[in-house]
Amino acid sequence: MSENPLSLNETRRITEEIDISPRKSLGQNFLIDGNIVRKSIELADLSPGEIVVEIGPGLGTLTRALLGTGALVHAVEKDPKLSKYLRETLVQEYPETFVLIEGDAMEFPLAGYYPEPSDSFKIVANLPYTISSPWLDAVLSGPLPAKMLLMLQKETVDRLSATHGTKQFSALTIFLSSAYEIERGHKVAPQCFYPIPDVDSYLFHLTRRPEPFRFEEETKKIIRECFGQRRKQIGSLLRTFAPEKAETWLAELEANGYSRKSRPEEIPTELWQKL
Repeated sequence: MSENPLSLNETRRITEEIDISPRKSLGQNFLIDGNIVRKSIELADLSPGEIVVEIGPGLGTLTRALLGTGALVHAVEKDPKLSKYLRETLVQEYPETFVLIEGDAMEFPLAGYYPEPSDSFKIVANLPYTISSPWLDAVLSGPLPAKMLLMLQKETVDRLSATHGTKQFSALTIFLSSAYEIERGHKVAPQCFYPIPDVDSYLFHLTRRPEPFRFEEETKKIIRECFGQRRKQIGSLLRTFAPEKAETWLAELEANGYSRKSRPEEIPTELWQKL
């Protein structure tokens, strides 16, 4: 890395200079812990020239470290003041390797990068908590990154890494674990951010499976609808949301020891894949 990550005092100074008050609605909690930045770079395992996507670069603390590896960074920042600051600093310093767009990450889930089918890329981001689930869902619907290293709220990590039979198990858990090997990663204390959030975070580590399983959009819709009424029995849910598939899939469940009275959260990912 070319420079040490921004300290708390430097972060405060810059936010005052550019007249920005961190907004909770945008998930603006700036990373100020150098050890976490270094751990992120280590786990990302980036090589010079490798393509990496960053969501919400903020003041560029993580961005600078990513650029320091020689990677080509594509980033999307929603806040106009932060975008202006980044254009006047990192874009000018790294004109050949840093591409910044100003916009909403839900509209540009890969920061305006449109990979070819053969392209390999990674995502490394201190993700705004307010968009973490819908953004991940959007990423899973497009070209899959080889690796994702995401700073996420503990509650989100609990849900995404949950196993069947638990209340945290969800449709998104199924979609994600079908495509990626999941590691909860490292716990990150609130004091690693400015301002200090009222939640713990995790550095969430995802590695694409050698043969990732991808659900068709129609099937994803059925699964979401089932989990939207997760207290109901799977037999009645399937007859409502997928009548043409219900009997074949329910027979598959029964052959694997599950009942038509099972709840959606009780059914393991590999059986949802058979839907």
